Order: sequence, then C-alpha cells, then structure tokens
Amino acid sequence: MKISYNWLKTLIPLDAYSVTDMAAALTACGLEVESSEAFEQVKGMLKGVVVGHVLERVKHPNADKLSLTKVDVGNNTVLSIVCGAPNVEAGQKVLVATVGSVLHTSSGETIEIKKSKIRGEASEGMICAEDELGLGESHAGIMVLPAEAPLGKPAAEYLNLYTDTILEIGLTPNRGDAASHYGVARDLAAVLNCRNNTNDIEARLKGLNELPEPSGVLAIDVKVEDHEACPRYSGVTISGIKVSESPEWLKNNLKAIGLRPINNIVDITNFVLHETGQPLHAFDAFAIEGKQIVVRKAKQGENFVTLDGVERKLVSSDLVIANSKDAMCIAGVFGGLHSGVSEKTTAIFLEAAYFNPSSVRKTAKHLGIKTDSSFRFERGADPEMTVNAIKRATALILELAGGQVSSSLIDIYPNKLEPFKVGFSLANCDKIAGKEIDRTVIKNIIRSVGIEIVTEGADGLLLHVPRYKYDVTREIDVIEEIMRVYGLDNIASSEKIAFSVPQTDKSNVVRVDKELNQLMAHLGFNEMMATSLTKGSYMEGQEGAVPMLNPLSQDIAVLRNSMLYGMLEAVNYNVNRKNEDLKLYEFGRSYHKQPSGDFAYTEKKTMALVMSGNKHAPSHHAKTEGVSIFTLKAYVESVLSRLGIDFSAQSAENNLLEGATQYGSGKKVFATIGLVKKSALKTFDIAQPVYYAEFYLESLYKAAFAPVIYAEPAKFPAVKRDLALLLDKAITYSQLEKVAFEAERKLLKEVSLFDVYEGDKIPAGKKSYALSFTLLSQEATLTDKQIEGSMEKLQKAFEKEFNASVRS
Repeated sequence: MKISYNWLKTLIPLDAYSVTDMAAALTACGLEVESSEAFEQVKGMLKGVVVGHVLERVKHPNADKLSLTKVDVGNNTVLSIVCGAPNVEAGQKVLVATVGSVLHTSSGETIEIKKSKIRGEASEGMICAEDELGLGESHAGIMVLPAEAPLGKPAAEYLNLYTDTILEIGLTPNRGDAASHYGVARDLAAVLNCRNNTNDIEARLKGLNELPEPSGVLAIDVKVEDHEACPRYSGVTISGIKVSESPEWLKNNLKAIGLRPINNIVDITNFVLHETGQPLHAFDAFAIEGKQIVVRKAKQGENFVTLDGVERKLVSSDLVIANSKDAMCIAGVFGGLHSGVSEKTTAIFLEAAYFNPSSVRKTAKHLGIKTDSSFRFERGADPEMTVNAIKRATALILELAGGQVSSSLIDIYPNKLEPFKVGFSLANCDKIAGKEIDRTVIKNIIRSVGIEIVTEGADGLLLHVPRYKYDVTREIDVIEEIMRVYGLDNIASSEKIAFSVPQTDKSNVVRVDKELNQLMAHLGFNEMMATSLTKGSYMEGQEGAVPMLNPLSQDIAVLRNSMLYGMLEAVNYNVNRKNEDLKLYEFGRSYHKQPSGDFAYTEKKTMALVMSGNKHAPSHHAKTEGVSIFTLKAYVESVLSRLGIDFSAQSAENNLLEGATQYGSGKKVFATIGLVKKSALKTFDIAQPVYYAEFYLESLYKAAFAPVIYAEPAKFPAVKRDLALLLDKAITYSQLEKVAFEAERKLLKEVSLFDVYEGDKIPAGKKSYALSFTLLSQEATLTDKQIEGSMEKLQKAFEKEFNASVRS
C-alpha cells in the first residue's frame, strides 16, 4: 500500500520528524515500511532548466525555419541558441535547458543537451516547448512566460513542481483499519504520543462541515432490501456540476500513490477513499431509472457489464446496487459501464455504504475482481465513516465542480453495529508484557488507538472497541495493541533464561530424517520446497481432494494430494531456463479427504524425488546417458537398504505414474516409484521424461533401523543358474520374483533380471526375460541333483503360474 508523506502531513503535524523517523515509528508499530521512494511531478525535476530572457533573434543564414538567438540565463551568462520554434521573439521570457541537462519528454523520449553546431552555427542549449519538458502535449511552439518571471530561476522552483516521498507499507490482512492515510496517521499519532509522553498529537480529517441546505430540485429514493449484506447505506444528490479536469494538487496526490487522474468527480471519490478508507461511488443521477436506488441481491444468472466493458454473470449471493429496472453496480466491488460519471454528467448521486466483508469477499472471489474498494470492504471498513466521507467529498465537489446539494443526506442504518465489548485486566497485561507498564501510559495508548474506556476498576477496564478494528475482540488483542504502540524494544530482556532439557527422542523420526537428508545430498539430489496449496485443475476428476473454503486465488485453491504437482512446477521452471538435468527431493505432507471413518481428513508425511534429463553433465571421458526407471529404482533401493529395511517390490496402480512399482513388506508400504504419465507432463508443458518416487515416512519411521542380526558367512559356495523365459507382455518382474521365492524357499537366495528382449522371432504379445538365480546351502556344497531339482521347481512354477516356456 502506497502512503504519501505530504498527504500524511495534512492529517497530523509531522514537521518535527524526518521521513526516516516516521518510517521507523510505523515499522515498530506493525505497519512495516518496506521501501520509500521519491515522487517527482516531472521526471528529473527539470534539473539544469532555468528562466531565460531572449535578447535578440535573427534568421539563421543557412536554414529558413531556424532562428539564431541570444538568451540571458542569469549570472551574467548569455548563450547562443539555435531555435526552430516559429513563435520565438526577442524580449520573451522562456525556459532554457542548459548544456548537460537531461529532459524527459511527454512521449517518453530522453534528450541530453549538448553544445553543438546546427547548420554551421553554434548552439549552447535549447529553448523548450512544454512537451519537451514533460509538462504537456503541445509542440506548437516554445513556452512563453510572463514578463515578470525572475531571470535565472530554476524551472522547478518557478513552476512550483510537486515532489513527495512515497512509503510502501506491507499491510497485513488483519489491519484493514490502517488501509488509508487517516488510518496510518492515527497509528502514527499513537506511537509519537507514547514516545513523547503526551496527548497533543492527533490525526484529524478536514472538510467535515455540515452539508448545505438542499435545494430539493432532484431527489433519489433509496430502498435497502438486504440489511445483513448492507448494514448501512448513505447518499446525497448533487446537481448542476461541471465534469472537467482536476486541479494540479489533486492530480499530484493521486499520481503520487500510483493512480491515474480521470476527471474531477471520479478523482475526488478516489481521493476520499485513500484519505479516509471509505469507498465512494458516484452515479450519473439521470442514468438512475425511476429515480430509485434498490440495494438487492442479484438474480441467478443475471448479466452485468462492468466499467471495464466485460460482461459478467452474477449469482444470487451477489449484492448489487440497482435502479428500478437494472443493476448499476456490484456492491463494494465494481461499477457499471452505463451508470458512471462521464463528461456529459450534470448531476450525481454520491454513495457511501458499509457492506458486509464476507459478502464482498465472496463476490470478488468468484468474479475474479480485485479493486481498491473490495480490498477495504473485505478487510472491514468503518461503518461510522460513511457520513463523514460524504461530507468530505461533497465539500470538494462543490469547490471543484460547482453545483448544489439537491437532496437531504440519506442515511439508512436500522441496526447500529455496536462496538466490541472487552474486559481488560492490568495484571494480565503486565504478565504478558513481562514488565509493569505505567497505568497512565496504558490508558493513554488505549485511547490513542481509538478504543473507549467505559469503566475503570481497581485492576481492570471495560472497553468499547470500534468496529473498524476487526481483529481486536479479546483481551489479548488489546494487549497486543498496547505492546505494538508501547514498543517491544522498551521491554528489557530477562537476566535469566529458564529452560528444561528435553528427553532424548527415542523414536526414529529425527534419525531417519537426518539420514535421508544426508543420503540425498550424497546421491547428488538438491532439496526444494513447494507450497502445500496448489491449483484445483491439477486434481480434476480425482476423489479425495481437499479444497480451501476461501482461497485467495485459484492458483492456491486446493491442498495437494501428492507432492508431484509442486515438483513438476519446479521441473518446468528449470527446463524452461535450460537446466534440464534434474535430481530434486522434498520433505512435505499430502492431504486427503476420506470417504468414511472417524477422521474426515488425513495427512501423509512424505519424502518425494524427481529425476529428469541426463545422469551427469556431458564430459569427454564419460558417455552421456539419460536417467531411467532403473536409475531411480537403484536410488530408492539404496535408501531402503541404508535404513536397514527388508522389502519386496510389486507392481501397483497409480493415477499419475506409468509402470508404478510399490516397495513394502507385508501390509506396510514404504515407497512408490514410476514414470510420470504423459498426460500429467502435458499439463505442466514438460516434453522430457520425468521419473518420480515418494517415500511414506510414517512407515519408514516404524521399520527403520531394526536390530541388526549378524549371520556367519556361508561356508559353502553359491551356485548361479540362468533361465530364459517366454512370457506374456503383461507379466512383471516382481511377479516372477515373488513366485520364485515361494517355489524354492530353502536354497534360493537371490533373483535378478539381466535381459529383456522383444522383437525378431518373438511372437506378438510376448517378451523374453532372462533371469539369474543364486542358490546356496548353509549345510553342504550343492550337488548337481539338488541344483537341477531346484531349477525344475522354478521352471514348473513359472509354467503353472504364467504359462511360461523356456527358450533354448
């Protein structure tokens, strides 16, 4: 949020404080000043441009349209300047850009003034037109100043150009009370009073005079149908106005905070909004059908064209400001295309209302609109500010646009919103603060932040907190208000630090997490972090997604049910920047909605990996090779082995992965790996293959680092035998491995796959798997008969379970 230093000075006396002091005070009280920058009405502030006097002007000897001039610029300095303006004459006072000055024109061009020769004649500067100085659009001729313009005076001083310092405040969502210059000034006054031990500094709004007697020439009837969505509605009719350009002071105030001036009426409503925090809307009074305003809910599916020319479809929960026939404005969010102020407008109905924050938030969210008005209504405006805002705006309109108040002030407020009642204990304040703060100081701070002390007791106060302080509803909130104004720096650190020594964590959580982090770094993976919130479109059609009830945007509308989404976003980001060889890992949680059971939602703590691109960077001594599922498989198995976990692998179904494999033991599942499906990669605009694995940490914590059982090395040699099997394509290695160990439980120690072949001489729908089997007996050297018996068992098992045949 941008705050103007000059604007603040109109609300609170700040002459004794520098911008730096003020910024420090605001940051200390919770309104963090993130940056400050100078605002200049004209870029560069016309440095090097001065008032000059044209002493003589003669025709250029070598050019019909150029003139040779002698210009006095003060300090006994006369410059020879070649000028192309048709209106230059001797005796004129003009603005002269001297050598070395840099001009920023209205068209955005930059001109550096140098000593030069033009058609053979020396030129030591430039006599300027208004567009060349960035003061306007005219290039018809040079600017001619009044004769009394002081010679040699800098142009910025002569033109009284506006400068300001703009503070960028990082306004947190709970501080809607500070979403205006007045709100910031109110906080600043409280801090300065506390620091100076005084009550003299007060933030005050100007121009809150009572409205003139209405002429009665034009009145608008107002009807509020939904008092819950619109607890207060105020308005007044002003006729006989002239819509025109705003004066410089008003345009400069708006430009300084980043707003584009439009016309005097619209600019006044924007000015009052940013001064008071109360949004206003001006309707063209003659565009109000039936001379009636109705505050009502929209009809389901009602079409409405907003000020930006976009047709939007409304729902029945949206609040609109309508005339007797059609909607004119989306309440608290955006005005309509056909009811606003134009250059032909001669009468307006000026609206200031208080709309329910929840109602505005829902409408703004589903329409995807964010405006200055919705920003303030969503955070909670001040219901007591509507009439004052109308008084301030009306006074400015009568001053700058003329006209007369033609109706009485309308103020529909049937159910007054009472302040929050809070009981406050001084002893509790001391306890939370860690020191006893002077009671007078506490009371002064409470009053200075706008809270009323209704009753004072021996050790407590009964407080009325104004409605614009939406986050101050409890005693602890009031203590927070006191502490931020008092200053946490004024709370001395304790001389003693009390702490208890925690018991050693006997679980595996810390040990496993540490081991995994070290192992990932050792294997060359880089750790990343992604947000738990992601786009709902990623999980379209999937059951168990956990949507946010009130998302800030559609990009963070759902809690992720897989770590994959954030990792694919990271892959896309890196690949688009030519960083294509990736090994990433992340610790985090995934979130799931359960179809039934005691708990509606569950969280899974997970470590996820992605790999893509090449195994290593190209090198003269190593052939470039892309990562594959076997690369990831090796890493995953090394992780499980490092944790001392016995596991087996089997195929699994997965929405996001092709050829998914699950690692587990019994009913426990430790990890899932696979190739990310092309449909998922397409969503993230990734063309290269991506391999993904996720470890389920809760299972790992329970199974990791089981007591090690040492076995004596085998005394007898192992024997290896191979089988080449012809199988259906659908059969997986994990199925073969499982059947092998079931068929030969005693002697079989290891199974490995060393070749897969599909092609020539292999029937359609078939593939060839070459398996190696390691046989070992702990009791004696295996005989040929035992070996052949074991291999026969395996062969028969494969034939029975998979209809496999042995290739010769």
